[in-house]
Amino acid sequence: MTSPRRVVLLAGGFGGARMAHGFALLGDAVDLTVIGNTGDDIELHGLHISPDLDTVMYTLAGMANERTGWGVRDETWSAAEMLARYGQPTWFSLGDRDLATHITRSSRLAAGARLTTVTAELARALGVRAALLPMSDDPVRTKVRTAQGWLDFQDYFVRRGHADDVLELRFEGIERALPSAEVVRSLEAADVIVIAPSNPFVSVAPIVGLPGMIEALGRQPAPVVAVSPIVGGAALRGPAAAMMGSVAKQPPTSAGVAAHYAVTWPGLVDVLVIDAADAAEAAAVAATGIEPLVTRTVIGQVEDRRRLAEELLRLGR
Repeated sequence: MTSPRRVVLLAGGFGGARMAHGFALLGDAVDLTVIGNTGDDIELHGLHISPDLDTVMYTLAGMANERTGWGVRDETWSAAEMLARYGQPTWFSLGDRDLATHITRSSRLAAGARLTTVTAELARALGVRAALLPMSDDPVRTKVRTAQGWLDFQDYFVRRGHADDVLELRFEGIERALPSAEVVRSLEAADVIVIAPSNPFVSVAPIVGLPGMIEALGRQPAPVVAVSPIVGGAALRGPAAAMMGSVAKQPPTSAGVAAHYAVTWPGLVDVLVIDAADAAEAAAVAATGIEPLVTRTVIGQVEDRRRLAEELLRLGR
């Protein structure tokens, strides 16, 4: 019997969740570990909320709201209605079942449990087979500078609808944060390391920017394969394309993504997977020192997620 291929996926929310689902669809052929961004985490109503981890977890549990890209399918909103009556902020939508996740997480953290331990407990309770790891047990919080000044990430992204031009990013606490032992061990054992088609600036950068993470990635013989989040000059979701210009000073193209990875983390990415719509950019990607792989990267449909996961699996050692 063939041993499963060990895949480690660095993931933000929406794109990361869909890519994780693609690998999960391969069943016993894959031993999947997802390292989730926690820079987007927020404390609200006295609760610790981990939006990116939860989006991946709900997707792998088969209960995600595919229409919105966040939260739980067939959700109810009784608690949110009562919060509104009490005059509490409701711009960050919390459904009833989603709220149970945050209450459980917050209670366990208050009792002294590590975020890594709590995340594993939640995922196990929902029947998730993959290992879901927060990037760190230490707090990192993404801050966004706009014309209005510095904003908490969720204030910019959700409350203001990511309509502001992003001028600068910082990750508070990152200099004191470390990848967990579980994260490092998963990288050491990987056959292929995949950077999901997530936002390079606010989903990937907090993970890769952890002290020691670049060194941990560089020590591994497994190839690092990134999937471009840009297709046809636009992001399929979110502000990645706009940030290409305002933050990276690169065009909103797959070649621009390659240039950003090559300049920001030289030698990190071995292969950049780009969509067939951007095949003409393959030479420009190669010029950055990163090997291009042209295929179909839009994975809204289940069969497309499985197909792309199979193609990425073939790149592993």
